[in-house]
Amino acid sequence: MNKFFNLFDFSQKVNYKTEVLSGLTVALALIPEAVAFALIAGLSPLTGLYAAFVMGLVTAVFGGRPGMISGATGAVAVVIVALSISHGPEYIFATVILAGLIQILAGILRLGKLIRLVPHSVIFGFVNGLAIIIFMSQLDQFKSVNEAGELVWMTGESLYILIGLVLTTMLIIWGLPKLTKAIPAPLVAILVIFGIVIFFAIDTKTVGDIASINGGFPPFHIPMVPFTWESIALIFPYAAIMAGVGLIESLLTLNIIDEITETRGRGNKECVAQGTANILSGFFSGMGGCAMLGQSLINVSSGARARLSGIVAAVSLLIFIMFGADLIEKLPMAALTGLMIMVAFGTFEWASLRTFKRMPKSDVLVMVLVTLVTVVLHNLALAVLVGVIISALVFAWDNAKMIRARKSVDAEGVKHYEIYGPLFFGSVHAFNEKFDVLNDPEEVIIDFSESRIVDMSGIEAVNKLTERYHRQGKKLHLKHLSSDCRVLLKNADSIIDVNILEDPTYKVAVNRF
Repeated sequence: MNKFFNLFDFSQKVNYKTEVLSGLTVALALIPEAVAFALIAGLSPLTGLYAAFVMGLVTAVFGGRPGMISGATGAVAVVIVALSISHGPEYIFATVILAGLIQILAGILRLGKLIRLVPHSVIFGFVNGLAIIIFMSQLDQFKSVNEAGELVWMTGESLYILIGLVLTTMLIIWGLPKLTKAIPAPLVAILVIFGIVIFFAIDTKTVGDIASINGGFPPFHIPMVPFTWESIALIFPYAAIMAGVGLIESLLTLNIIDEITETRGRGNKECVAQGTANILSGFFSGMGGCAMLGQSLINVSSGARARLSGIVAAVSLLIFIMFGADLIEKLPMAALTGLMIMVAFGTFEWASLRTFKRMPKSDVLVMVLVTLVTVVLHNLALAVLVGVIISALVFAWDNAKMIRARKSVDAEGVKHYEIYGPLFFGSVHAFNEKFDVLNDPEEVIIDFSESRIVDMSGIEAVNKLTERYHRQGKKLHLKHLSSDCRVLLKNADSIIDVNILEDPTYKVAVNRF
């Protein structure tokens, strides 16, 4: 029994009331998001809601980050929309299952730790871009369909009522925590706006105006896709991109929640949980998904810290679908819009704007570029990948300029080169320029005690340098060179005199993750 409770992180420190109320708030916020993302993907609203339930429940129980919320997301919807339009939902379900298998494999191979390679500037850009996307997505609520079937901005009384309700929601969410934190402010705001609309019979947009959420328990369904190489070749690219997008967004969200809660999640465990959730989502008629930063922030800001809130959110969502659809469809969209706008404001890293003058220009460039790619293309994985690549190139360029050589000639006429800085593909050219092979004396010593040969380019540079001295009939000694480098340089062993006693024990390009 104790193992059961430990699985759900139930302990005396868990505030059950906060966890339950936070979960209810998240469940209400999940509904319009799941419906909207399903429609973006060209699928039925229930497909998104079923995905939110399955993803939320599985990751809440088995995920690597208590308090983090998963569900149907826009990033996944953008990936699968083309396949949905061309081949229909059956291929989507198969793609989701295959993406889940890829994510589980990533977790087993412990690739979750690679998220450590994402620089802070990229995380800032990712978060800011996602905040802007969340905010911009709420602007559609201020539009209506005209007689020609076009989506246009609302005007007149209906617009003023909507703005008033949205601002009231935002005011409650902002002000209530200053008075009391006994009840999550977002839940209070939703209930107050709902009460105002019902009591005064205000005519405003509701959840039911978007789509019906009435349904049953997610039906088990094996995708009706021919099990052939042609089918696998068709869905694999979508599945691979979906798996990558889902893991990147989930692991970045995990890191952000880690910073907020000052705790540490488990990235590889989250990869396996996300994969398992996607597999079950595909078999239970869901569109798949990943972690949701907005809903996770709602959950954490409401005080939730354990797995119970995520479980309550998923179960409550299913209850709404099966038994409470008529009531939930009456919820004013103004309340949920105000809630998501406040989430966007809370998600944006305002502190990043104050660091523009203090951060290196390259970091500022990366942060702005990642934000722009996220907002313009709505492709979070591509934005992060672009940011990481640019950051890596900037790092390589900066380190390439760091290599130095101190030169001296001792009393016996032997010339010494003391190398400082890493020797790798970026610094090879500068390294070669340090040596005057033609004018150097008959004996030369290169000391690597303050340098490291990082990659094969560096090893090849040393190898070619020894050959240059050999052609001139001069003897070259390499000191403090690692043993694995000496093995790779065995073809030049006739002219290399390595001081083994002073050799360090480091390895070349060893994976320390």
